[in-house]
Amino acid sequence: MSKEKVQGRMEHNGAGATEGTSEPANQPNELYRRFALKREEREVDRYFRALVKMEGSDLHMKVGRPPIVRIHGQLKELNRGPIEIEEMCNLLFPMMTERVRAIFDREGGADFAYTIEVDGVTWRFRVNMLQQLGKVGLVARRVNNVIPDFRGLFLPDILAELCTFDQGMILLAGVTGSGKSTTIASMLDYINKREAVHILTLEDPIEFVFTEDKALINQREIGVDVQDFAIGMKHAVREDPDIILVGEMRDEETFMTAIHAAETGHLVFGTIHSSTAPSTIGRILDLFPEDLHPAIRSAIAFNMKAIIAQKLLPSIREGVGRVPTCEIMTFNPTVKKLILESKDEKLADAIRIGEEEGMQDFTKSLKDLVDKELIDRATAFQVAPNKDALKMRLKGINVSQPGIL
Repeated sequence: MSKEKVQGRMEHNGAGATEGTSEPANQPNELYRRFALKREEREVDRYFRALVKMEGSDLHMKVGRPPIVRIHGQLKELNRGPIEIEEMCNLLFPMMTERVRAIFDREGGADFAYTIEVDGVTWRFRVNMLQQLGKVGLVARRVNNVIPDFRGLFLPDILAELCTFDQGMILLAGVTGSGKSTTIASMLDYINKREAVHILTLEDPIEFVFTEDKALINQREIGVDVQDFAIGMKHAVREDPDIILVGEMRDEETFMTAIHAAETGHLVFGTIHSSTAPSTIGRILDLFPEDLHPAIRSAIAFNMKAIIAQKLLPSIREGVGRVPTCEIMTFNPTVKKLILESKDEKLADAIRIGEEEGMQDFTKSLKDLVDKELIDRATAFQVAPNKDALKMRLKGINVSQPGIL
């Protein structure tokens, strides 16, 4: 295997020997290079470094445009000329491992993690390499090095209570870029600082790298440390985990392996693309043929502990970029009954009725953020699912008993 190919496979192994380190005589040449040798600097790293120094969240690279960074939600071009197609290929192709390149060629896009060092600090990025109009491009999300706690993220207190379950499933719902991964990382780190448990993560790709405190933490990346989610879950049952992060629920197999782990005594965290907590039920059912829906509803009702849907909003508080608005549905007897009876349209009412138990809808969340002067009223009304309900909430009027039962 050529040096270039070996180094290309090592983008996830930044820690270890420094460049120029002599190779131990008793180490197999390929394994040493794969796991210990530090990769060389790449030309594209300068743009990732600029993103870090500017405290941006995302890097966009498109043929015919300068690199673009997103800072507090706003897109800004870097001070250089447009990148033409040949230069773009030279910048981006060296980032891809053989596996990632095969996925990119087959599917027209690929996701992977990427790391660079900036002033001695290692930074991680979630990268999507894509094709558009026959040209290659890139979008990369910067992952914060420090995992913030609930207070730093302005999350509801009930999330700490959800971390105390010893089994079941907790899902974070939201669109891409809604902060799901950050919230889950915060919850897992909350557990890490309080309990001597084994946390096992299966991620595609790994975003946050945890620093062990009281917990033992193993993080496995799909395609790098293990071939796929199915094999990772097969291994997981033999690895004595207490808590499992399965990553995104994107297909039938992933959800079934996750719900099976929840049924067999593990606390399972996962994410799913869904806009609200109630609509997540339908999103899960869409993964399965209709004849399996009753069984899946039963599995959800008896194993799910909570669904948290969230969106990120620009903040008006100095020093705070964006804050999450959260909808929280815990699985009390009312919610379970509605799911088993296929009355999903009534789940929103159940959330409002369950406010004293820690549940909340987006309307309550937005009202709380306005009261705490984290967002302005214009932003709240712009994203409010029911503007009239928000208007009443802000006036101190709460209709919480719609009489659904």
